[in-house]
Amino acid sequence: MATDYEQRLAAQLGVRPAQAAATIELLDEGNTVPFIARYRKERTGSLDEEQIRQIGELLEKLRNLDARRATIIASIEEQGQMTPELHKALLAAETLTALEDLYQPYKPKRRTRAGIAREKGLQGLADLILAQARGKETPEQLAAAYVNDAIPTVEDALAGARDIVAETISDHAAVRGEVRSKAMRFGRMTCGKIKDAEDPKGTYEMYYEFEFRVERVKPHQVLAINRGEAEKVLRVSVAVDERDWRGALESHFPADRRSPMAGQLEAAMEDSAARLLLPAIERDVRRALTERAEAHAIEVFAANLRGLLNQPPLAGRVVMGIDPAYRTGCKVCVIDPTGKVLDTVTVYPHEPQRERAAALSTLDRLVARHGVTLVAIGNGTASRETEQLVADLTRERSDVHYLMVNEAGASVYSASPLARAELPDLDVSIRGAVSIARRVQDPLAELVKIDPKSIGVGMYQHDVNQKQLADALNTVVESVVNRVGVDLNTASAALLTYAAGIGPKLAEQIVAHRDEHGPFPDRKTLMQVKGLGAKTFEQCAGFLRIRAGAEPLDASAIHPESYAVAKQVMKRAGTAMSVEPEAREAALAALRDGKPWEALAGEFGAGAPTLQDIFEQLVRPGRDPREDLPAPILRSDVLSMDDLREGMLLNGTVRNVVDFGAFVDIGVKQDGLLHISQIPRGLRLSVGEVIEVEILSVDAARGRIGLGWSEE
Repeated sequence: MATDYEQRLAAQLGVRPAQAAATIELLDEGNTVPFIARYRKERTGSLDEEQIRQIGELLEKLRNLDARRATIIASIEEQGQMTPELHKALLAAETLTALEDLYQPYKPKRRTRAGIAREKGLQGLADLILAQARGKETPEQLAAAYVNDAIPTVEDALAGARDIVAETISDHAAVRGEVRSKAMRFGRMTCGKIKDAEDPKGTYEMYYEFEFRVERVKPHQVLAINRGEAEKVLRVSVAVDERDWRGALESHFPADRRSPMAGQLEAAMEDSAARLLLPAIERDVRRALTERAEAHAIEVFAANLRGLLNQPPLAGRVVMGIDPAYRTGCKVCVIDPTGKVLDTVTVYPHEPQRERAAALSTLDRLVARHGVTLVAIGNGTASRETEQLVADLTRERSDVHYLMVNEAGASVYSASPLARAELPDLDVSIRGAVSIARRVQDPLAELVKIDPKSIGVGMYQHDVNQKQLADALNTVVESVVNRVGVDLNTASAALLTYAAGIGPKLAEQIVAHRDEHGPFPDRKTLMQVKGLGAKTFEQCAGFLRIRAGAEPLDASAIHPESYAVAKQVMKRAGTAMSVEPEAREAALAALRDGKPWEALAGEFGAGAPTLQDIFEQLVRPGRDPREDLPAPILRSDVLSMDDLREGMLLNGTVRNVVDFGAFVDIGVKQDGLLHISQIPRGLRLSVGEVIEVEILSVDAARGRIGLGWSEE
């Protein structure tokens, strides 16, 4: 059995076999993906995180495939039916589908018509049909030899033999493969509304008379159709034209007109297609479409989550957070630059109380009392009415601005044990406002406290494989957290959980140690935490930051294993971490003096990629990569749909990216739709991204705004 995984991975992923082999070895040693990508570049040839994850995922699939192959081979050998040709085909199968097709004839089945016929001794008659035996005897004459108490008539004998032939045809690996391939290319998916089914909102109306080629059905359509079928609104089928299945059957089971059994084979073929093969192929097609659609939906969700988590923090501000509502009032809090709650209140500016003037006065006093410079408004119920209220507050204040914040998951956080531990003295309803405010100061640090699935930046998240979704979203959070780095002395357990190698239990141990012994003076003190050993320290240390600690390099992304090289570099350059960044950069540039990295690395006994990273970190230690992205749009006034004119150019914030485009907040009550046809080909938008758009259409009655890509 082939186990040359590095060759197979290299061929499929476009990397060198040596890179694949090194990555396999590192993963098998228990190293995390962020650690390998950042600190083992010399071994992997500088593969990035995405490439390493792809290798890991494909490696798991290949190993699972080989494990299944071994199980199938053992099963067939145990049955005594293995042949050299079959064994060779099983070893050559490159997909699970191909493997299962080969196993289909030997797979233990429930009691079928063919199985009953075999029990009655009709295999020999079926073999005559399959062999298209020639001779002068009629099918009835050949079948007469099989008549007995269990098979009273020749018609019963022929029917049983045809059942065996039908199953043989349906189980044939090549037939299944060819018909499935035709179905995936040329099959037709059709939907119709089930009579008397209830669809009060017309959710599935567009699928009442739906027919598309299978290969042209979009992922979001597949998931919508699946949901409509599960809710018993839609009836769904996949049809394969006769010309697309008959050819496959006849090429492997040709009828011989000179054989008296030709008609029996043709009848068995018709029965096989209608009763066994096509229903099985339909299930295969539906399963393949669903798996593809779920993978796509998860990919979109993950990309949107990455954009949301990567939004630049607005640190150093006193923020007022508002969780809008109608009847129960708007919950308001004020937090200082560290996230500490300074004040809370509830105001009732909207229906049914309509105490707008009192609410405005209260907010004005809070702004003046605490020096608020930024107001964060949750984007849920009553958000636009609340935005109008805040606009009235900030319009005359040049030093106060506001912005809309994605509040998804705030209520989930509010009722969580973590929120109770962090904000024990606050009511559940107020905690949501605190979460909204803190999301502005540091979106990543706050959003990691919420189950990624609850953040709501995708479509059909409840219709996809939940384990795969959770794994993908957790991977995104882990990737972003380790790319940004974690402040060891201020991070919550929720944030520390995602640092490479740590996990939930150890994160709580780290926080407990910090609470008992005070801030960590340096990275190496981590080794005193109960349950944190040398391997875990190796994995996590480079991603944890200690500001103003005993070791200046602890504030950087330089791994402790490279401190000796970093200090040697600074000594040779005649600089230190205490020197101003500009002077330090100049000294390091002079040391390099245009030398190739490989040559310079040889002088320091380090790898070239690692030395490059060390130089970069010595200039800007622990720099937050989110600072490279445009800051969120801060507003001081609000637009209405009446203010919009076709051709108007506005800056907007991408709120959600879906299959058919992106929804963009341009500062009015309704997000505008930037249809996919308006987005430049190849451009991938991300949630939180600030873009300039053109107003193409405004439908105030239906609350719809059409946007175009600005060419400016």
